[in-house]
Amino acid sequence: MNAMTDTVPDIRGQILDAFNFRHATKVFDPERKISDEDFQTIFEAGRLSPTSFGHEPFRILMIQTPEKRELFREFSWGANGMMNGTSGQLGTASHFGILLAATGKLMRAGSDHLQRHYREVKQLPEDVIAFLNQAYEKFQQHDHNITTDREITDWSGKQAYIVLGNMMTAAALMGIDSCPIEGFDMDRTTRTLRDHFGIDTTEWKPAVMVAFGYRAKDPEFPKTRRSLEDTVTWY
Repeated sequence: MNAMTDTVPDIRGQILDAFNFRHATKVFDPERKISDEDFQTIFEAGRLSPTSFGHEPFRILMIQTPEKRELFREFSWGANGMMNGTSGQLGTASHFGILLAATGKLMRAGSDHLQRHYREVKQLPEDVIAFLNQAYEKFQQHDHNITTDREITDWSGKQAYIVLGNMMTAAALMGIDSCPIEGFDMDRTTRTLRDHFGIDTTEWKPAVMVAFGYRAKDPEFPKTRRSLEDTVTWY
């Protein structure tokens, strides 16, 4: 057996331990902060995540000052410890962020944004760019019928959730807790991002909030999931 094969059982155990450790933490220990080095690893897990066509239709907005976090308090019940208190994730998380999804203005086939992405980020030759423009237009208009701004933004949100999952898994592997949060008013969050953070909300919309830190206490209930037999079907 080579060195890589020898480590496989250990890696399996680490992965399963991390997923069993992870839970949707409602209240963090406000005195414990994630190190810059550890959070850089979490960022890299997000940045290196796969996205459809490699378009990277997401951004990560980190909100660290208490004053800025409080702007979301009134209409983000999911970030208030599921309404069990006034601090919740907004008040106790070491790191709090919002993943933004690109709108149709940026992600419609042939957009200026995508042409710059192909040339400047992916550094593709012109013949490959021409092929991608054609293939992506077919994907949007025919294969998946994603044509309205809402549909394209929702598609971008799906890509952001891949990023979210990888960031939370990376955190769990390092013993860092997290909580994905959808319990917020979308319209009011969008306006707050526009008015207080300078986000161009014609180009970027909130997809999901996420909090990271260290749990204040262990979960009260054991992790429960459907059985594997009820989850996976083989043919």
